[in-house]
Amino acid sequence: MASDAVPARHVLRRADGSPVRVLVVDDEATLTDLLSMALRYEGWEVKTAADGRSALALAREFRPDAIVLDIMLPDIDGLQVLSRVRADGSDTPVLFLTAKDSLDDRITGLTAGGDDYVTKPFSLEELVARLRGLIRRSVATTVAGDDPVITVGDLTLDEDSHEVFRGGEPIELTATEFELLRYLMRNPRRVLSKAQILDRVWSYDFGGKSSVVEIYISYLRRKIDAGRAPMIHTVRGAGYLLKPVP
Repeated sequence: MASDAVPARHVLRRADGSPVRVLVVDDEATLTDLLSMALRYEGWEVKTAADGRSALALAREFRPDAIVLDIMLPDIDGLQVLSRVRADGSDTPVLFLTAKDSLDDRITGLTAGGDDYVTKPFSLEELVARLRGLIRRSVATTVAGDDPVITVGDLTLDEDSHEVFRGGEPIELTATEFELLRYLMRNPRRVLSKAQILDRVWSYDFGGKSSVVEIYISYLRRKIDAGRAPMIHTVRGAGYLLKPVP
């Protein structure tokens, strides 16, 4: 088996020790075959779909830990697939895969609820690295050696259970929102630049497009600060910081 060839220190596993599950959705058979081979070499379980409707059925049956999703599909497009996946209550990390490379298309994919974006042609190493980053933010792995519960003021975040509470009230976050909040909470009262956030949360420079950070900060504010004294602050020309309410 391919997974036997992977050094154990490189294998990401689910919380119960079983292999990570990835769903790859693309209508190019040669591409899905190539991706499947690369992801199985990581020790992961992979299923593929060539159209949107098959992808939706597999997402419900397979319950993947991450989805690689082409935007251009022969029946319904990837954005509609993602919308229906989210409507099912799933916050599975989604990496969009598409030939489109304009900023508008990237932002559209991310604001639709996607977590990352790769344009064709791409390097397999880069795609796998980004996918590993998304999976690490999800329930598949946890941070070892630290207290899993971070507290800033009346805001708490549990890195093991991925639960977030403010004033005792639960707050539902996507994988990317959770990672962004964790980074802010690990650095309370410290101004973090957009470049630092891009590097830490997305693990790469998203084309220098700081608007992606602005979008996700606005998402967090609506969930964390809505109807409450704000904890997330903008420092004009410098970045963002999170601090407890006095």
